[in-house]
Amino acid sequence: MVFKQLLFVVLFVSSLATYTPDWSSLDARPIPSWYEDAKFGIFIHWGVFSVPSYGSEHFWYLWKHDNDSRYVRFMKNNCPPNFQYQDFAPMLKAELWDPVKWATLFKKSGARYITFTSKHHEGWTNWPSKYSWNWNSVDLGPHRDIVGELAEAIRNNTDIHFGLYYSLFEFFHPLYLKDQENNFTTQNYVSEVMIPQLQEIIIGYHPELIWSDGDWTANDTYWNSKQFLTWLYNDSPVKDTVVVNDRWGIGSKCAHGGYYTCRNRTNPSYQAHKWENYYHIQKDCWGYNRNLSAKQYATTKELVSILVQTVRYNIHVCNGNLLLNVAPTHDGRITPIFEERLLQIGSWLNINGEAIYGSRPWKHQNDTTTPFLWYTVSGDGTNNVYAILVEWPKDGSVILGAYKGTSKPHSVKMLGYDGPISYNVQSEGLYITLPVLPPDTELQWAWSLKISST
Repeated sequence: MVFKQLLFVVLFVSSLATYTPDWSSLDARPIPSWYEDAKFGIFIHWGVFSVPSYGSEHFWYLWKHDNDSRYVRFMKNNCPPNFQYQDFAPMLKAELWDPVKWATLFKKSGARYITFTSKHHEGWTNWPSKYSWNWNSVDLGPHRDIVGELAEAIRNNTDIHFGLYYSLFEFFHPLYLKDQENNFTTQNYVSEVMIPQLQEIIIGYHPELIWSDGDWTANDTYWNSKQFLTWLYNDSPVKDTVVVNDRWGIGSKCAHGGYYTCRNRTNPSYQAHKWENYYHIQKDCWGYNRNLSAKQYATTKELVSILVQTVRYNIHVCNGNLLLNVAPTHDGRITPIFEERLLQIGSWLNINGEAIYGSRPWKHQNDTTTPFLWYTVSGDGTNNVYAILVEWPKDGSVILGAYKGTSKPHSVKMLGYDGPISYNVQSEGLYITLPVLPPDTELQWAWSLKISST
């Protein structure tokens, strides 16, 4: 243990030349451009909780700690006496898992990055961690290095950026519970488990994104967050490309780290900071839940609307990315309803992607003249403006009040439509007559008007 701590200190001390272990220094690091431009990513929650696939990915805690009657009843009705949560692990066989098939689907979805669960709060690691003996995907269950195989499939078959979710704490790890009992004045769990595991996945798999979670029980001093990020930004193998979120201790969310993960924030000072909207297709839970009906899945129209409203800008949100969660089954399948949603979003992005990828906030937003309309502007220097309709107007026309008192644009086009668009400037703004679309059109869910000034 002493050697590990000394090695950790040496790594951190060597990193101080560029960034120092204080928030003023770490928060000054720019977001790498790949993340700024990506706009759409996929979250993947897969672990031992995928075996019972009931209720929540917090199944173990809700059953054993909270004694929640729903989970107690589920276990009584479906498992033999004395069955323990650990007994689910051998059932996570992933016998139908094909990482290349996943990679192909993610590519077709239009996603530019993924964030895969390397370890959730249950402590199970989807890689052969030396610090999680007999509670990982090689010692039990699939007997496969899930993280390694997925990283290889993504990198060999797509141009998608590979990222990892990592839970800082574990529900029932004895070292963590002892630190908690000591009011986090000791750091045995951090030095012997958390930091070594983070270094394992970063050195071993080179993720370009770390989605930290489970930080809310202690401050960043306990988690050694600032020291870890200093090493990550200065000396790690992904120091130039890695992106991190804001969950590094009590009070850090929406205040420190790379991008923010807070939603529905109304503080205007939040405008300037990059953020991410994490959202689920399967409502109200992140791990696969067999106990849902079709109406508890978001529709494609809902998801496209969420994507558009995340990328656009107003006083509440600024230039965000959408991280959309999918939940595989314990045997490794992405079920048809998830697959359909991803393929349909990909179809929409194949037509409308230039209004989304690499876009930036425009000076006008949420045009009050036309409800359900949002703007983006191209980030390539052309300054093309995109007015995105998430509802088709009943009278087949729109007025863009943002263009009130301006000269007539050089051109107006609808992405994916080759015909001419009729438009002119009126006293209320830019009046556009929308085309009559054929019934078999691929233009659906939302429609992007490209407005060029030159």
